[in-house]
Amino acid sequence: MTQKNLLEVDWSRIPAPDDDGGAAHLAGLTLPAISLLATDDTSVNLSALPGRTVVFAYPRTGEPGKIGLVDDWDMIPGARGCTPQTCAFRDLFAELKAAGAAQVFGLSTQSNAYQTEMASRLHLPFPVLSDEKLVLTRALNLPTMEVAGLTLIKRLALVVDDARITHVFYPVFPPDRNAGDVLDWLKAHPARDSAKA
Repeated sequence: MTQKNLLEVDWSRIPAPDDDGGAAHLAGLTLPAISLLATDDTSVNLSALPGRTVVFAYPRTGEPGKIGLVDDWDMIPGARGCTPQTCAFRDLFAELKAAGAAQVFGLSTQSNAYQTEMASRLHLPFPVLSDEKLVLTRALNLPTMEVAGLTLIKRLALVVDDARITHVFYPVFPPDRNAGDVLDWLKAHPARDSAKA
């Protein structure tokens, strides 16, 4: 089955993911020193970044007109909506920065080559990180799903302050509201300025 319009989704027809507790252990963890390839041709070690960082993770973005990973992708709870989630972070990027996010990153287990094409096609103002080898996913024990023999990260968002996970959004549904929910949280919980502390 070819991918339909990736942005027009009737969320009432898509099954919502349950909170399986897969992210309950993440808040308070310090990120490990792991470098991931980014779509801007840099290598990013999230644990070395100062200040507040937002990382949103998703299973995999689709390509318009290309064959879907599996025919029933839309019926897998939490699978559909990676492109709407990513575009919402794109559209709210300036507001997220204004609300204290020093950095914003997308994250998936897709290859850097695939994500670089996607980032260009969607005009993303932030890099997307590739955890194709599942190094960060396994180190943090991120919640995952197995689809068509691939290990995919379940949709979530992390607020990280000086390498420590401060807040976790999980499960995320509908995906296109995730960026707005993160923005609301950032506004309600201003980052402590480490330079003044």
